[in-house]
Amino acid sequence: MKFQSQLVAKPYFIFALALFAGQIAFGLIMGLQYIVGDFLFPYIPFNVARMVHTNLLLVWILFGFMGASYYLVPEEANIELHSPGLARLMFWVFAAAGVATILGYLFVPYAELAKLTHNELLPTMGREFLEQPTITKLGIVVVCLAYVYNIGMTILKGRKTVINMVLITGLIGLAVFFLFSFYNPSNLVLDKFFWWWVVHLWVEGVWELILGSILAFTLIKVTGVDREVIEKWLYVIIAMALISGLIGMGHHYFWIGPGEYWLWLGSLFSALEPVPFFMMVLFAFKMVRERRHNHGNKIAVIWALGTAVMGFLGAGVWGFLHTLAPVNYFTHGTQLTAAHGHLAFFGAYAMIVMTITSYAMPIMRGRPQGNPRSAQRLESYAFWCMCVGMLGITLALTVAGAWQVALQRIPEDGQALGFMVTQQKLIPMYWARLVFGVIFATGLLGYFVSFFVGSGSEIEKQNNSLDRYPAHNPEAGVCCGSCGGAS
Repeated sequence: MKFQSQLVAKPYFIFALALFAGQIAFGLIMGLQYIVGDFLFPYIPFNVARMVHTNLLLVWILFGFMGASYYLVPEEANIELHSPGLARLMFWVFAAAGVATILGYLFVPYAELAKLTHNELLPTMGREFLEQPTITKLGIVVVCLAYVYNIGMTILKGRKTVINMVLITGLIGLAVFFLFSFYNPSNLVLDKFFWWWVVHLWVEGVWELILGSILAFTLIKVTGVDREVIEKWLYVIIAMALISGLIGMGHHYFWIGPGEYWLWLGSLFSALEPVPFFMMVLFAFKMVRERRHNHGNKIAVIWALGTAVMGFLGAGVWGFLHTLAPVNYFTHGTQLTAAHGHLAFFGAYAMIVMTITSYAMPIMRGRPQGNPRSAQRLESYAFWCMCVGMLGITLALTVAGAWQVALQRIPEDGQALGFMVTQQKLIPMYWARLVFGVIFATGLLGYFVSFFVGSGSEIEKQNNSLDRYPAHNPEAGVCCGSCGGAS
């Protein structure tokens, strides 16, 4: 760790993982409620569990992005963070707002929560993924603006690298597009049109820039590959991500009322969205294959490669499966959508947060070559457990979605089954999803435990047995990795 202010990232990573555990807990509750409809009713009804599950996802990913930025930007800019005090203050503001909102969902009926928070003054509540009270949304805006200001000022005062510039572009987009969550027109078509500007342009637009910059930073550190090589790949990947993602958003417009041309534009450009994720796979494996030093944090390398592969499968392959309008006509809103959403969010965004956490947390704990080998073995088990669990969940939901289409949306002899009758027939797939969900939760538990495994003597022995970094000599084309390949 080069700068003391990088320690600001530590509580962000820890709190992000705590919220991740909460998200998975509520995911398991929902999985059981699909099978046993009265489970935990009336204490935690399905609609409340779903709000908590999806809101925790968004909030913990944001905490992870913030921790990643506060760690990597000072190192990239080669200067201390502009205001560590502001970063610490915003951590507590965001944590308090997040916890209060979740407790509100759990203990106050949603209609009462709207009255209690005076939603009538600026109505923003009641929309999927944007259920947060208006006062919480205002808090998120304050936190995001302070976050972008802190990162932006650090970059302005320090070294401007491609990674920093891509990251700050993504962060500005994150803050700007969230402002559309305050626009809640009475016309439902207009509402949905701009609702996607938050939901889609976050996850399939500006978040991909953040993902690319974090992945590039980690690969520089663990492989020692020349910065110029990684930066060229990053430019191409983000260009393809923006070109395909911005117009590809039209695949969400198929059935909400906008012009028919979106059938063509949305289908064509969203069909290109797997391309940047496939390029990310090639990029990650090429950088690891050409690495110039043998970093002791092997598991961070595995997480980086896993992010590229699982992101490609979830956002790319499973996204393409139902993105074309003639296919989406039948699959829209089925469990196929849930299959894509689960694998895409985990592969692209959850895994990149765990990648940078697995790289940075050991360093902030005085372990520059990563956690001890016993801890990395346990974390490797956790990695495979989570990947297998998520792939199992995705496959179960894919089969359920295909079966749902066949039973509910393709009439046999002119008679299609109703929604609830169809759901009853999908219960075997829901059992399979629940089993794989438990496997995933077991992996997450192993991930947590891995941070507490191993002794100081084991770390010292590991460091002594590693191939040491070569001397830093940029003129000879040799880099120790500590500077990220920049002289």
